[in-house]
Order: sequence, then C-alpha cells, then structure tokens
Amino acid sequence: MESRTVYFEHLGVETTENTLQIAKRRAEELGIKKVIVASTTGDTAVRAMDILKGLRVVVVTHVAGMREPNVQEFTEKNRQMVESKGGIMVTAAHAFSGLSSAMRHKFNTYVIGDIVANTLRIFGQGVKVACEVTLMAADSGLVLTGEDVISVAGTGHGADTALLLTPVISRNFFDLKVKEILCKPHH
Repeated sequence: MESRTVYFEHLGVETTENTLQIAKRRAEELGIKKVIVASTTGDTAVRAMDILKGLRVVVVTHVAGMREPNVQEFTEKNRQMVESKGGIMVTAAHAFSGLSSAMRHKFNTYVIGDIVANTLRIFGQGVKVACEVTLMAADSGLVLTGEDVISVAGTGHGADTALLLTPVISRNFFDLKVKEILCKPHH
C-alpha cells in the first residue's frame, strides 16, 4: 500500500486550509465518517465546519482555566457557529496532562503523562495533540474505539497536522494506532 504525506514548511494558521482539505480528501477516499479537530479559540473549528461538510466533526477544546483562571478560550460565538453547523463539542481535561500537570506544578516532578506527551512531541506538537484529542473524544464516547478516524491538530494556532488513527480510551493508550501521517510540519 502506498499513501501520501505532505510536509509543510510553515506551522499553524498558514496551513489550516490545506490541512483540512487533506483530511477531507483522505476521509472520503477511505469512507471515514468522523474527523476530530483540536481547537482552542474556535477559529479552526469554524473553518473545519465549512471544509469538512458532510462529515461528522468532533471538536475538542481546552478546559476552562487552561491559560487564565475561569476563562474558556473557545469563544461563545464560535461555539454557537460550530454547533449550528452540526459540530459536536468536547471540553475535557487533557488526556496527557491532567494530574501530571498538577504533580509537575506542585512537586516539580514529571510523571507518565508528561513523558508520553514529550515523547510524542519529537514527531511534532501537532502529532502529540492529534493523539491526545483522539483519546479525549473516545473517553467522551463521541468516537468509537476500533473505528478509524482522522484527527486534525496544530502547533500553537491553526492546523498543520492530520493523522489517520484507530482510537482507544485513554486507559488503553498503548493500544492507540497511528496508521498514517497525512500531513505535518517539516521541522
């Protein structure tokens, strides 16, 4: 079998449109019905709703307070736009950080979630995020384990990475299968 991987020279916002088009094309080729999209403020999610029309889009956001106490970065306007176009929202603790982050901040020690996240980052931030949001969507019951999905994520803002994966819930993380890297930054 042969598959194409696109490598971008730039990160994030500049590649969002291309990343979403690549994800849609591959989903159609494989008959995949669900695409997971990581989105912090909702700008990428809103764009995804237009480009991924016809597919079931599961948008995974940061928890409230991620950057600033009690603040949800995903804007209410964007949430309404995504939901009005049929998108499903997941706002949950990050699969890799949650308690690991608490341990790092309180006791200045790294635990398994940090180690897994940093290991995945050797392939790029978007690869780490795409894996993590897939776990979060599976934990929420919005994607089925064993059913292939495409996960779209990025580095900072926008989207620059798309993976074909077979999801698992986070407690089964080591059974997660990354089948294809559709696109990612070349850095």
